[in-house]
Amino acid sequence: MDKHRLTLSVLTLLPLAVACGTEAGSGGGGSVGVDTDPPVTGVHWRVDSLTTGGTTRNAPAGAYLRIDDHGQAHGNYGCNSFGAPATVRGDRIDLGPAQSTDMACEKAPMAFEAAFSRTLADGSLTAAVDRNELTLTAEDGDRVRLTKENGAPLYGTRWQVTSLVDGDVASSLPAAATGRVWFVLDKESGTASGSLGCNRFTARATVRDGHLTLGAPRTTRKMCDASLMNTEKTLSGLFGRPLAYAIDHRSATLTSENGKGVNVVAEQ
Repeated sequence: MDKHRLTLSVLTLLPLAVACGTEAGSGGGGSVGVDTDPPVTGVHWRVDSLTTGGTTRNAPAGAYLRIDDHGQAHGNYGCNSFGAPATVRGDRIDLGPAQSTDMACEKAPMAFEAAFSRTLADGSLTAAVDRNELTLTAEDGDRVRLTKENGAPLYGTRWQVTSLVDGDVASSLPAAATGRVWFVLDKESGTASGSLGCNRFTARATVRDGHLTLGAPRTTRKMCDASLMNTEKTLSGLFGRPLAYAIDHRSATLTSENGKGVNVVAEQ
């Protein structure tokens, strides 16, 4: 699987916001006047679909957009996280130059990401809010459809693993494992259950002081292709050690002391 160094330090220092790559939108941040009712800002918007050139494509899991009340926004294009300045005046949103991570994913998410980032950077966007739905329309008629989404709790959520982390490097899962690696924490029984890509597992789960520790797993005994078995072996190395977890709305990172871990998103 391809590995690309993430520019996480940039995204940590910059309150993330909306735009793409290093292309400039027509806005440069600054004051924000919000007149839409309900407002566009202060809401976690899940990206549902993108229409460009008359063709509509569904968004990958984890794509989202959030604009705060201080001229900043952040989100995920479908593979990489991004941030940039944003100015909101009435129903118009201007998006400035963005900083983004630099991870490679599979072909479909990367194609969506390229189109989505171009749309966000293509001048002013017109926002239309209808209850829990938001439509952003670019000057050329391209449209992004989004839905208001509540945050995901640690327990009871089906967390889907999207990438493997090793220090400041994240690796996308191999194609065969995409969508097949997940887990759910059950608070009442104190257990975790899910799939390592090939085999299902159950394990004791302890949550304490911002850390999740999974005990020795009990797994099924299937054999799969090499890419799945390699992914499973890597994931098995995370059991039996405390994993620091950090939840950002519907995405989370679990990392061990040696820097190895996973990025996950809550399934829709």
